[in-house]
This record gives sequence, C-alpha cells and structure tokens, in this order.
Amino acid sequence: MKRLDEVFDVWYGVNLEVVNSEVVEKDVPFVSRQSVNNGIVCHVRRMPDVAPNPANTLSIAVSGSVLSTFYHDYEYYSGRDVYVAKPKLPLTKAEMLYYCSVIEHNKYRYNYGRGANRTFRGLLVPSYEEIPDLIKRRTVNYDFIETPLFPNKLQLNTKDWKWFKIGEYFDKPYKATAYNAIELISCSKGDKDSIAYITRTDTNNGCKDYVINEDFTDIESGNAITIGDTTATIYYQENDFICGDHMVILRSNHLNKYVGIFITSLLNKERFRYNYGRAFNKGIIFDTKLKLPAILNAKGEYEPDWQWMEDYIKGLPYSSCL
Repeated sequence: MKRLDEVFDVWYGVNLEVVNSEVVEKDVPFVSRQSVNNGIVCHVRRMPDVAPNPANTLSIAVSGSVLSTFYHDYEYYSGRDVYVAKPKLPLTKAEMLYYCSVIEHNKYRYNYGRGANRTFRGLLVPSYEEIPDLIKRRTVNYDFIETPLFPNKLQLNTKDWKWFKIGEYFDKPYKATAYNAIELISCSKGDKDSIAYITRTDTNNGCKDYVINEDFTDIESGNAITIGDTTATIYYQENDFICGDHMVILRSNHLNKYVGIFITSLLNKERFRYNYGRAFNKGIIFDTKLKLPAILNAKGEYEPDWQWMEDYIKGLPYSSCL
C-alpha cells in the first residue's frame, strides 16, 4: 500500500462556475462535486483562455459528495473543491476505475461537516505492483461486452419531446416497509437466500448491503424505482429487495429494466430541487413533470414513447452488461 500522492500527482482543478460559462448541448464536460453521471452536470463552451483538466485523470470531490471519484478519458472543466489526480506511471482504464473504487471506499471518513481537502492525499491505496492481481480477482467472473443490444445508436434531440406528469403513467407512489439495519444479518450477494437492502445511500444503486432473507413479510418485488424521500437518491431495482427508512416506491406497467434506467436518469436531474429541508415526498413525485420522447396514439394524442426509451438505452455501449 502507498499514499495516494505517491501514486498520483494531485492538484486543484480549474475551479470555474457554471453560471460564468456558456452552457451548450455538447462540447467540454463540466464536472462538479455531485455523485452521479460521472460528476458531469452539463457541457460548456471551450474557453480559449482557460485550459481544461487533462484527459486520463481522476476527478475527486473534497466537499459536497465527498470523495466522489470518477475517471475521465477526455478533457473537462471542473468546479469548486474538485481535485485532479494523474498517475505518475501509465495505468490502464481498468486500473484507473479500480482506484476510483478504492478512493470512494474512504467516504465514511468524511461528511459535509468535514471536508477531505486537507487529508485525502494521505489515503492508503494499492501500489502499482498490487493493482494487476487485484483487477484480475475483481473481474475474473465478468465478461464486459462493449457491443450494444440495439444495433442503431439513437440520437438525443429533445426539441420534439413533450411534458408528461409522472402520475399519469405511474401508480401512486407508496412508502416501503422500513427494516432497521441493526436487526439484519449481512451476507454476500451470491449467498443462498440473500436479498438486497436498499437505503437512501447515493452509491451502489442504493444497495447498502446484502442480508439473509429471513422470511420477511414485506419484500418488494423487482422492476421498481426506489426514491429516498429526504435525499432524492433515485435508482431502478431489477430484483427483489427490502428497504430502510424513508424509501418511496414507484411502479408502472410501462416499466422494464431499460425504461427504468432512462426514467431514473431524468428523475436524477430533479435532485437539485430537494434536500433535507424539502423532501422529494410522494405527492411531489406524483406531480413531477418529465420531458420525454413522445408519439401520437390512435386518438391523436401524445403519449410517452416507451419503446424509443428502451431502444435508446439498448443502443448504448455495454448495454448487454446491464
């Protein structure tokens, strides 16, 4: 094991403000302290007098979503309290992604009241020599296939999309039965009778742990969207699960794995509107409007184009690994 700053050169990012940048549909990604979407909040126009952070580096948030760490194989701008880490020796993409995971596993050391900017450089991480074997052990049972499920990559063009209210196409949201973590028995994901324990955490698809299924009376069936109402942490759950406190469940006959991922991506764009002072509660969720791809039905009325959403997700690289 070595200190982080023995493996990486670490420096403060370019420190820009989105409000002082020209937001565009596609140019240079702008990375913030958020924990989703690879840290990217938007794209901005390239600035001739401001050099972006270099490609093939990690971005590390030291406040906000502390230690949210992402790999970027492209140039990018960054906001306040985002550091850049460049390996002192060449690393593969898999090795860089592994370091992202290692750094994020130290999140528990920090919170909004205790930033990481003074101490994170001293975090212990695997040395260059240790990484190849660790990567092999982590990926030996996985076959990552870049080829998408759908042969044609669909282009996003929201100009002709329409606004739809969640409540018109989803069942009424409801609170899940809450299980206390201290009363559960942890186990591994692959263990017999294991079940996912979904909470308001903003990592690992909301899964805090896998626990032994002791004939729980209120197991939630898969194919659902889970929402932490006080944290607006939103994920699609393919398999059965149980929940912690303050979890809202959203279901629809239109939902499947691919549509679910599409919808949760849009719902996550609403997160900035909510915090502990204003919960993303059942009523607000039901009345939330999303701009979605639309199609005319037999009555000549617009309705969400669920098939287009599914095909779009299937057309993304690695969709066969979802």
